Amino acid sequence: MTGINALFLLTGLLLFISVLASTVSARLGLPLLLLFLGVGMLAGEDGPGGIVFEDFFFASMIGQAALAVILLDGGLRTRVSSFRVALKPAAVLATWGVVGTAALLGVFATWLLDVDWRLGLLLAAIVGSTDAAAVFALLRNSGVRLNERVQATLEIESGANDPMAILLVTALVGMLLQPESASVGGFAWLLTTQLGLGAVLGLAGGWVLSRLMARLSLPEGLYALLILSGGMLVFAATNLLNGSGFLAVYLAGVVVGNRRSHATEHVLRVMDGLAWLAQAGMFVVLGMLVVPSELLDHAWESVAMAVFLMLVARPLAVAIGLWPFRYKRNELAYVSWVGLRGAVPVVLAIFPVVMGVPDSRLLFDVAFAVVLLSLLVQGATVPMAARWLKVEVPPRDEPRDKREVWVDEEAAVDLLEYRVAAGSRAEGRHPDEVADDFEGIGVRCVALVRSGHLHRLTLDTRMIPGDSVWFVAPDELAERIARVFGGTGGELSANASFFGEFVVDPSCLASDLADAYGLDIGADERVKPVGTLLEHRLGRAAVVGDRVQIGAFTLTVREMTDKGVITAIGLKCPALGLIR
Repeated sequence: MTGINALFLLTGLLLFISVLASTVSARLGLPLLLLFLGVGMLAGEDGPGGIVFEDFFFASMIGQAALAVILLDGGLRTRVSSFRVALKPAAVLATWGVVGTAALLGVFATWLLDVDWRLGLLLAAIVGSTDAAAVFALLRNSGVRLNERVQATLEIESGANDPMAILLVTALVGMLLQPESASVGGFAWLLTTQLGLGAVLGLAGGWVLSRLMARLSLPEGLYALLILSGGMLVFAATNLLNGSGFLAVYLAGVVVGNRRSHATEHVLRVMDGLAWLAQAGMFVVLGMLVVPSELLDHAWESVAMAVFLMLVARPLAVAIGLWPFRYKRNELAYVSWVGLRGAVPVVLAIFPVVMGVPDSRLLFDVAFAVVLLSLLVQGATVPMAARWLKVEVPPRDEPRDKREVWVDEEAAVDLLEYRVAAGSRAEGRHPDEVADDFEGIGVRCVALVRSGHLHRLTLDTRMIPGDSVWFVAPDELAERIARVFGGTGGELSANASFFGEFVVDPSCLASDLADAYGLDIGADERVKPVGTLLEHRLGRAAVVGDRVQIGAFTLTVREMTDKGVITAIGLKCPALGLIR
């Protein structure tokens, strides 16, 4: 019993320290995942903890289970509309991007380490894919809002590129251990089964889980366990059938997350905590597995590999893969830079060690060092690079909080909370007056909280700065209502520097806009609606933040529906901007 309790104490202590370390992460500007790794390394053989941990098989099992949970949570939060914008380019990066990066880096690694070319390619394949845990965590907690094309590309790529990486590693391990059995046909069949079974079983499993979640009547705490256990069933069953469990569990999460029901909000809240637990546990275990002193034996080779990967191999593979999709140069640069490495390369580096590949410990140490450098350099610069490369868009005007009250299996009422800001259009008004601004659309005030207490609404009630006001309102009005409570006092001025001083209806004719502002456009474009003109000049699917320059004026996509229809366009007039 003493040994079991000591194990529980150690596990709880390491996770407790990891969670406390998260409070330091933002202040230091370091990725939280790097701190989790640091806690594990300090607890390990070379650290103050002095724990000798060399069970690669157990670490691999923990890593794969944790990645399944993280991918499930990432899928739950991925909107289907993201696939409209970035499915094809992300699919190219998830396949060609991994192969191209591995090929370029493999040649470099073979020359640098002076090893067999198969071993060099194996090392490159291990670190060739981006990591879902790192990408999801850093993009969603970096404090920046990227344009949808860039964010969707990175998220879908990281969620879908594991099959190709696993396939390359498996094939190269086979070539090293049993070269006589390796064949192109076997490689192609393995790729087909991995991707095909992963996609089919993932979508089917997600459909079943979403139906169960909507139809079953369970205690609230059990819905998240239903989705978690179901996701792990999909993951394990797909792996047993030689499909990609990682792809399957991600797609299952996408299906469940986009078929909202009365239990969806609760599932998301619980899964968020479970995903953080999985990340913390996985990175702490992987940190304990490494021996820092051994990393120093190959320090300069690891640095050279990381630099070549970040500045040559990944950018070239991204540029070639995304060239047909007309990404801008700054978008290509950012997608290249945020090719974050994390737990996946470390877990993949464990495979050769477990399989007994010669020099596999060298591969593990170099791969781990490359991951550390990627998290330290690329991970810490995610927000700064977004601003420098101008791929971020202003934060949405959003409610402070949002709750769903389900009144039937297929019907829900949205409760939106707003905080009254000084100088806003809401200050000094009765909440019902704000609701009347949206007359006929079902906006009603249900509560006003002042100084932490529920304030009784009377005819004389007037909102003051700091009040929290709750409305029943359709979700599509959330941003419009938020602008009433914003501190700038105007609907456009908060984002005028980015979107422009005026809002243009995309259905109005370009000729009307040209005549009003003196825009220089051709006769064939004058008969088009402004939205159509903008999309024609872009030459690709539009996202919020896309811009078209017409002379001295700038048209910017301001708002869109989930189906990709432009609903508002910003017009920036340089002369008026200077006057302001």
